[in-house]
Amino acid sequence: MRLVSWDALPDELRVEEVRPYYDSLVAKKGQLVGKRCIDIVVSALLLVLLSPVFLVLAIAIKVDSPGPVFYRQERVTQYGKKFRIFKFRTMCDKADQMGSAVTTGGDARVTRVGAKIRDYRLDEISQLIDILRGAMTLVGTRPEVPKYVAAYTPEMMATLLLPAGVTSTASVRFKDEAELLDSAADVDKVYVEDVLPAKMKYNLRDVKEFSLPRDIRLMFQTVGAVANRGE
Repeated sequence: MRLVSWDALPDELRVEEVRPYYDSLVAKKGQLVGKRCIDIVVSALLLVLLSPVFLVLAIAIKVDSPGPVFYRQERVTQYGKKFRIFKFRTMCDKADQMGSAVTTGGDARVTRVGAKIRDYRLDEISQLIDILRGAMTLVGTRPEVPKYVAAYTPEMMATLLLPAGVTSTASVRFKDEAELLDSAADVDKVYVEDVLPAKMKYNLRDVKEFSLPRDIRLMFQTVGAVANRGE
């Protein structure tokens, strides 16, 4: 995983608030290379092993509701680059045109099969494709849509020093985020003003304290959180 020089960073990342996070990562260049190697090996292996699951999910989604198998929403990753994420579709087709970019508990846009897929976070496994192609990493800040990134403070921009991730400390802590937003009158406003800053405290700490052992520990914590969710 390549970390560009400070002068090569986009202007919005080359600010005083981001510098301590950048310096911390520069001191761990070897571990960043190891992180990318793990991403490639693990994502390639899991894509092969989980190919039957991909097939079952694809069939279930198509049978349950009209629309594509994958939901390809634009998200933001390392250095502010935009990409179209791979997620198994769990909502009705064109759901993003019918409401907020975040999902609330009991969201009417979620399909019957989609609700089950979300319980076990199976919609996220298709992001192994994004990891293999380098747009994402196994452990890192969840990729936000551009309109939420536009609300980042200068310090929050430090999370864009690394690729967006499938899981993180915030992902584990806020696994019931949809329920937290369920009673909000203005979902977008509550997410930007309350939920996002709370999540960012964990995301920024993950960047500052990055290490391969920490990444591995977070992956196991995620598996445990998903298993407990399904009980």
